[in-house]
Amino acid sequence: MSDPVVKPEAEGARKARKNNPEKTRENILQAAITEFVQQGLAGARVDAIAERTATSKRMIYYYFGSKEQLYVECLVKLYGDIRKTEHSLELESLPADQAIRRLVEFTFDHHDRNVDFVRIVCTENIHYGEYVKQSPAIREMSSLVLQALGRTLERGVAEGVFRPGIEVIDLHMLMSSFCFYRVSNRHTFSDIFQIDLADEQVKARHKQMICESVMGYIKA
Repeated sequence: MSDPVVKPEAEGARKARKNNPEKTRENILQAAITEFVQQGLAGARVDAIAERTATSKRMIYYYFGSKEQLYVECLVKLYGDIRKTEHSLELESLPADQAIRRLVEFTFDHHDRNVDFVRIVCTENIHYGEYVKQSPAIREMSSLVLQALGRTLERGVAEGVFRPGIEVIDLHMLMSSFCFYRVSNRHTFSDIFQIDLADEQVKARHKQMICESVMGYIKA
C-alpha cells in the first residue's frame, strides 16, 4: 500500500508548527479573537478558527484544551496588550499631571483603535464575567495598573497639583468608561443622535473633553 500523499501546504503548516510553536499559538489566538468577536462565545466554532489558520482542530485543542479555555486565553491576550502598553508609557518619569493626561489620551486612543477588545469585553459581560473570573492573570495585571495610577496620584498630591482623597478605582473608571462607551455604543449612538463618532474632529473634541474632565476632577 502506497504512502498517503501530503499536500505541500499541509507539509508547510506542519513544519511551521514544529519550528515555531509560539507563532502557531499566536496565530490561533488572533484567529480566535476574530471568530469570538464576530460570533460570540456560543456561536464561535473551532472548525472556523482552524479554517482561519494553517492548522487543525486537533492542534487547537492541543494548545488550549477546549473552546472555552481558548476564549479565556483570548481575554488574557487582549487585556495583556493594553496593560503592557500602559506600563510602557513610563508614567513615573513624568510630572504627575502630565502622566495622568498621557494615560487618559492613551486610553482613548487604545479603545478607538482596538474595537475587538471592546467587543469581546461586551461579550464577556453578557456572560457575567464568568471567564474573566477564571484568569488570575487578568486581575494581577489590572491591579498593577491601579498601583501605578495610585502612585501617580500620591505624587500629584505631594506636588500640590491633585487634591487628596481620590479613590484610584473611581478615577480608573472615569477614564475608561467614556472611552469604552463611545466605541461599544458607537452604532446606536451615532444613528440615534446623527453624529459620526469616527470623524477625526469629533474624536479630537472627545479626547480633549475626557482629558479636561479627568484633570478637573482631580486637580487641587
